[in-house]
Amino acid sequence: MTLFPRSSGILLHPTSLPGRYGIGDLGMQAYRFVDWLADAGQGVWQMLPLGPTSYGDSPYQTLSAFAGNPNLISLDGLIDDGYLTVEDLADTPDFPDDHVDFGWIIPFHNEKLHLAYERFKKQADADANAAFEDWCKEEAIWLDDFALFAALKNHYGGRPWVEWPEDEALYKPAALDAARKKHADAIKEQRWRQWVFYAQWHALKDHANEKGIRLFGDLPIFVAHDSSDVWGNQGKYYLDEKGYPTVIAGVPPDYFSPTGQRWGNPLYRWDVMKADNYSWWKARFKSILSLVDYIRIDHFRGFEAYWEIPASEPTAINGQWVPGPAHDLFEAIKDELGVLPIIAEDLGVITEGVEKLRDDFNLPGMKVLQFAWSDPTNTFLPHNHPMNAVVYSGTHDNNTTIGWWLDEVDEGMRGFMQDYLAREVHEINWTLMRIAMASPAHTAIFPMQDVLNLGAEGRMNTPGKEGGNWTWRFTEDGFDQEGRNRLAHYTWLYQRRADQQERFYGDVAVKS
Repeated sequence: MTLFPRSSGILLHPTSLPGRYGIGDLGMQAYRFVDWLADAGQGVWQMLPLGPTSYGDSPYQTLSAFAGNPNLISLDGLIDDGYLTVEDLADTPDFPDDHVDFGWIIPFHNEKLHLAYERFKKQADADANAAFEDWCKEEAIWLDDFALFAALKNHYGGRPWVEWPEDEALYKPAALDAARKKHADAIKEQRWRQWVFYAQWHALKDHANEKGIRLFGDLPIFVAHDSSDVWGNQGKYYLDEKGYPTVIAGVPPDYFSPTGQRWGNPLYRWDVMKADNYSWWKARFKSILSLVDYIRIDHFRGFEAYWEIPASEPTAINGQWVPGPAHDLFEAIKDELGVLPIIAEDLGVITEGVEKLRDDFNLPGMKVLQFAWSDPTNTFLPHNHPMNAVVYSGTHDNNTTIGWWLDEVDEGMRGFMQDYLAREVHEINWTLMRIAMASPAHTAIFPMQDVLNLGAEGRMNTPGKEGGNWTWRFTEDGFDQEGRNRLAHYTWLYQRRADQQERFYGDVAVKS
């Protein structure tokens, strides 16, 4: 089978799905969305990172690079498993259905997950307990640290690990042994939550794959400082003697921000990671590929060179480019995986070295049509797209296409687009989606907001903006809008899933 067949799909984070529990989850509506994709002739479901979020609610700043977000666990699924009852969920609040109120939903979900865990302890039979214990052993390479980290973080009121008692913060064995005994049940509960998440996710993935839908995940190059990854591997990052970063990640001033983006993630000590043949990275790739079929590497260019900012700097302006591991890392990953089902996020300041790294491993790059409308040499224009690429109308970091058209596009860009298309532009979201479908790029992806004809109110993230991001959801009536049929037609017309498409012109059925 071709690794990247000609196809199209939708970008939608699972938290944006409809549902009664205040946040999208892995239950009925996720299965309904998979079926909707299949009915629309789509072949790909792309999403954001799946890890447990923390302060700021960003899926790009998670408590673990391996763990799943327990807020995605289907509570209805726990009823099916016998660990919750309908009565347990009778007090579900009237959560908003068009956005996620994280401060409201997280305590509710924690309460119900804890109740389900207590019932599991009392009711689980020998087979269920054995399956749980076996899974914990299989995932111990990351799960042991994460479960202890999460239990301690809860114990200390959610404070970052650098603010814990020193011996626990600095990962001293004697202190951790004592903590494991003291918090044994809380640690087990964290393991159980991950077991449930992984079980529900794999069931959903199986359903998607059976429907011909491939899942497309997201791997941020950097991890959050307040994470089990950094806490449990402090020697692999540039930290001071108390665990605080000395240098941090970000990007210089760019399209999104005149002062750059100061992400705050600690930077890797690549020499230390190379010394054990990148074992942490190998484990990370293998873990995410157990959940998805493809990986988009966010900020791929950081593997060739990354923007290093002194941690004392308030913005990203005063930084420097530092060489990354480049080919050495990807050779090690390729030796481990055999194939590289990876898409390189190659937006922003891209050098010949970044392009060479991408092309030497035959990785598709990204083409975003919202960036295309300047002049005929613009590489984002469809006549300049290579086949080995993924084309987007926009991404989670962009405005919706309608919002972009109304708020960000000047008259010069409008005029150039109309000259390029040789017609007046109507329905800008469908115009860009149709252009993407026609592109030679093997994969075309559209944010669900564009399919639903949403303006700026549907934006998922505004880079550099604090607060108000990551909350968008669509409501159940979105499944019934006419976008599904238009997608199906364009998919047939531009041969992106032609084997499953049929359209009628007059009385004549046309099949490929």
